[in-house]
Amino acid sequence: MNIYSAEFIKSSKLIEDCPEGDKPEYAFIGRSNVGKSSLINMLSNKKGLAKTSSTPGKTQLINHFLINDSWYLTDLPGYGYAKASKSSRIAFSKMIEKYVLFRKNLVNLFVLIDSRHLPMQIDLDFINWLGEEGIPFSLIFTKLDKVTQKEFSFNFKKYSQELRKTWDDLPEMFKSSSEKKIGKEEILSFIEDTNKYLARNNIYFGD
Repeated sequence: MNIYSAEFIKSSKLIEDCPEGDKPEYAFIGRSNVGKSSLINMLSNKKGLAKTSSTPGKTQLINHFLINDSWYLTDLPGYGYAKASKSSRIAFSKMIEKYVLFRKNLVNLFVLIDSRHLPMQIDLDFINWLGEEGIPFSLIFTKLDKVTQKEFSFNFKKYSQELRKTWDDLPEMFKSSSEKKIGKEEILSFIEDTNKYLARNNIYFGD
């Protein structure tokens, strides 16, 4: 897929304030500081489209971007930011839950995993919750340039082992590095193929 346009549409605090759900939507979520904004900028070919920050918890709203005038890319608040106030964490959690469960044009949720770490319970809990709710999702292992191939292979194997405890079939998995542009083609091809499937089967959104 070639990206010829990427436009910021709006930031929303509530799902009711999100843009009309008349196009396929692909959302990105993960623990704070997992490299979500950098990945979005890489995929969109537009540096600075999503605001990056060294401060975890920077994204606190639902941010919508229109890609190629045909589908939405959505940047969701990170989960598990320990330094946020308790009330903020609860609000983020409710916002994320409501969006994931009730955004009717959400086609796929990309859950970002930091490839530098062994499986973290908060990620596993979130993934298993998605499965229980029947939400279509994929995993993206980020920051591949920050680990050796041996380290990544070990961590990836551990994640696969943990997931197989509760999953018969593992979800689609991608590996990425925003610095080295790894994974861009694979992720965009997945989105393109999904959009073609929707069109081929006359699956449309909105009125």
